[in-house]
Amino acid sequence: MKLIVLGSGTSLPHPRRCSAAYWLETEGGSLLLDMSADAPHRMAQEQLDWTNLDAIWISHFHLDHLGGLAPFLFATRAAPQTQQRRNPLRIFGGVGLKKIIETVDQADDYRLFKQPFPVEVLEVEPGSEFEILPGLSARTFSTPHTKESLAIRLEDKSAVVVYISDTGYSDELIEFARGTAVLLMECSFFKNKPIKTHLELTEAMQIARTCEPQKLVLSHLYSEWDGIDLVAEAQPAGSFEVSFVLRTLAFDLGT
Repeated sequence: MKLIVLGSGTSLPHPRRCSAAYWLETEGGSLLLDMSADAPHRMAQEQLDWTNLDAIWISHFHLDHLGGLAPFLFATRAAPQTQQRRNPLRIFGGVGLKKIIETVDQADDYRLFKQPFPVEVLEVEPGSEFEILPGLSARTFSTPHTKESLAIRLEDKSAVVVYISDTGYSDELIEFARGTAVLLMECSFFKNKPIKTHLELTEAMQIARTCEPQKLVLSHLYSEWDGIDLVAEAQPAGSFEVSFVLRTLAFDLGT
């Protein structure tokens, strides 16, 4: 399993951070965790096989997490690279995702579902368990951010990855995120957060200290982090390795 962070920023434009997008390569195929507006171009920029992307996970419906989904489907419908593709693309997310895609599709007859290959939109509830890719199991957890926002726990024979995405603090989330190779978690603010439904550093570290992941990757970073050594601020809080991303981060999680 391999994780590549393509975007670790927020909806606010930033010269070094794109909005949310995380590419997960597994034995069963490829999965993109969230599809910001930046994501399609970032996949191409990193020379990832976007043409054959197997599945997409949408954590919630804020535009910095799904704003690239319709443009991506608009592109794959006509791109020369995808015309010979026949394997399906499966898009997972909370209840209401299909309506959003259909609403955009009908706004100007974009024909987003008229692809050379099948497109499936699968809506899942909190607490759902399903196979998101062959050999890769998934379980969801409702987070205190939006009514549909979901964390996801992904597990195959080599590793466990938990992607929390945007969230406020939750004790229940700690139990969901225990025992992971990688905990990919938001840390929007350094301190004195202005929004209850996000995390600041002390809250993120409280979750991570209890979960004890092998690696903690902090993401969804607002520009107030510019000029602050996030790793130095976070590292004393646990024995695990802490990372954050300015541009691209890739690492293997197991074989």
